[in-house]
Amino acid sequence: MTVSALRSPMRLAPYLFVLPAVALFAIFKLYPIAWSFVLSLFRTDGALQTFAGTANYERLAGDPLFWTALRNTALIMVVQVPLMLGIAIALAVAFNSPLLKLKAFFRLGFFLPMVTGLVAYGILFGVLLNPQGGLVNWFLGLFGVPEIPWLTDTLWARIAVGLALTWHYTGYNAVIYLARLQALPQDHYDAASVDGAGAWRRFWHVTLPGLRPVLLLTVVMSTIGTLQLFDEPYVLTGGGPDNATLTLGMYLYMNGFRYFDFGYASAIAYALAVIIAILGIVQFKFLGDKS
Repeated sequence: MTVSALRSPMRLAPYLFVLPAVALFAIFKLYPIAWSFVLSLFRTDGALQTFAGTANYERLAGDPLFWTALRNTALIMVVQVPLMLGIAIALAVAFNSPLLKLKAFFRLGFFLPMVTGLVAYGILFGVLLNPQGGLVNWFLGLFGVPEIPWLTDTLWARIAVGLALTWHYTGYNAVIYLARLQALPQDHYDAASVDGAGAWRRFWHVTLPGLRPVLLLTVVMSTIGTLQLFDEPYVLTGGGPDNATLTLGMYLYMNGFRYFDFGYASAIAYALAVIIAILGIVQFKFLGDKS
């Protein structure tokens, strides 16, 4: 047997080990992505599918509900995400402070909401924020605050969804920031103190630049999560009142699994993917490593 014949199985072995993972990726990732694009070119009427070309994408431009869902999603992204990440940074700085006692207790307490099931905590907030007899309104009533229509008013429903999202994800982001803060060299803070920098200047010129890599990560992940938002508004408000909390994720679900218009739902999914890609590029441009 020749040397090349002996080497042939050895050359093939690495590919055989990788093959199962590649096959699973192709079946459960690449195939659905490709088939979704094919579906977006068809009009679905019950079990009947007819080729529609770009009609589904043209339909998006004139669909008021699509633009309402996009506007609601953008509002959450612009208002709730910065607020949540700002609170997370403040918590991380507090958790990293030598002045704070019982650090493990507070870290665990703020991270626990993240391990709560999405549907479970959505139902929990629905009970807490119930306009009639909810615990939050009862507590506020002790101070003379009138009942707030948390889930029945357009403004308050948006605030309720934002509060639920902030409660659930803030601790998770705070732990990410804390891990980065603990990896920053103490020499940087000592040098800044020697130069006469106060607490605020140390935060602005040492802490924030040090958080830049994970800040980019959390901004991108939070943006993607918001654009795909479904569970919280679906469980809390069902997209109401008056479509005030209807998101792109909910609208995609409605068209695909309530109206069974899979062609249009696939077009919405690809429009959403394009929006995510554009925002991701912009965020990497402004928050990425300038060096």
